[in-house]
Amino acid sequence: MFTLHDPAKFGRRDFLRVGGLTLGGLSLTGLLTARAKAAAHRLPLRDKSVVFVFMHGGPSQIETFDPKMSAPREIASVNGEIPTTIPGVTFGSSFPRLAGLADRMTIVRSFKTGDGNHDIKPIVGRHTSGANLGSLYARVAGSNRGDTGMPTNVALFPQAVDPSTMPAIKLFGNFESPGQLGSGYAPFVPSDGGDLQQSMRLNLPMARLDDRRTLLSGLDRMQRRLEADAVLANLDGLRQQAFDTILGGVSGAFDLSQEDPRTIARYDTAPLVPPDSIDKKWNNHERYADNAKSLGKLMLLARRLCERGCGFVTVTTNFVWDMHADINNATMEEGLNYMGGPFDHAISTFLEDVHERGLSDDILLICCGEMGRTPRLNANGGRDHWGNLAPLMLAGGGINVGQVIGRSTRDAAEPASDPITIPNLVATVLHTLLDVGELRLRTDIPQEVIRATAANPIPGLV
Repeated sequence: MFTLHDPAKFGRRDFLRVGGLTLGGLSLTGLLTARAKAAAHRLPLRDKSVVFVFMHGGPSQIETFDPKMSAPREIASVNGEIPTTIPGVTFGSSFPRLAGLADRMTIVRSFKTGDGNHDIKPIVGRHTSGANLGSLYARVAGSNRGDTGMPTNVALFPQAVDPSTMPAIKLFGNFESPGQLGSGYAPFVPSDGGDLQQSMRLNLPMARLDDRRTLLSGLDRMQRRLEADAVLANLDGLRQQAFDTILGGVSGAFDLSQEDPRTIARYDTAPLVPPDSIDKKWNNHERYADNAKSLGKLMLLARRLCERGCGFVTVTTNFVWDMHADINNATMEEGLNYMGGPFDHAISTFLEDVHERGLSDDILLICCGEMGRTPRLNANGGRDHWGNLAPLMLAGGGINVGQVIGRSTRDAAEPASDPITIPNLVATVLHTLLDVGELRLRTDIPQEVIRATAANPIPGLV
């Protein structure tokens, strides 16, 4: 960490510590080295980012994007349907804003996760060799961007934007797992107080930190005093890179207070589901409130990170889609009252915002969970675990949009066309982020990464 309490008393020994300034395991010296390597050795990367919204708990395929209103009552969507901007295509009526943006997305109605287990596939699972999907990308791109120091792989939990929310759910899998790739490729988690988060804080009184000119003038005095020392010959360039990276680059990307307040208000989902409106009889009632408080701002933070060069961002919704209608979880109808509004608002605001900023082709958004729900409602008005069909939505990233890929059976139980599976989705992500043809010619890429690109990407996207 770069600690500077008084620039006027800054000596030669202290200066030598500047090179140890760390950014998620990458020292400033390492950052400069990475820049030089990047310039000399072209990486097989595409200029794209992926935001993967993991709908933890398993969302219903019927109540989201495949309502089946002509089916019997115990199968059809409990929240009815709403027309979309794609002719003849309807969504569940809890998602009116997304329905109005359907021409900017692709819906897959033949997505099959393979089992109804609570885990965190496809973010982390056997098809990613036990690593976070973003870690496979980071193994090729590097843990940090060589030009800015920005982490290439970030996982966002509700606490990243609201410290009052519950911690990440790890009972069913570790979102931060790098598998066998090494801990250096694990996602950076800004809500866990890790090394990078601490390293983005310069140990100065806030008033001094706010006045960057005071800080730099102190370094100027130090330089003049020691200018005869050859060790300080490159101080100015090093200083500029250090402060630009820490104060103006990486830390700024994670700081929502630097965002326009009107944009923060635009994304905010907290007012949509007041905590006192959630029935306390469900043991998971706090998770519904946490999701409402945080989801919009998590999507804003994801946009800021991608805008500044982060390649893969995991956003999780804290295990709130498991609508069994049991002691822990709400019925489908009530659960959608808690989840539908925040999800509809946060995702549609993100899509509108990136479109207005001209970033739609640069950022691929993916929304899905680890499974779908049973075609028939249970006796209590919930739906149980189901691995034969699940909802999947993609938008942006330069894919073909305004379409539905695949068909489901009349009862939304399984694909009625060729199934799209997790390996297809994983390959789609990696083909978006990497030049796979060039990647396969390299001899320095682990087999975990190569295997994950082996399946065909989802057909019809490009």
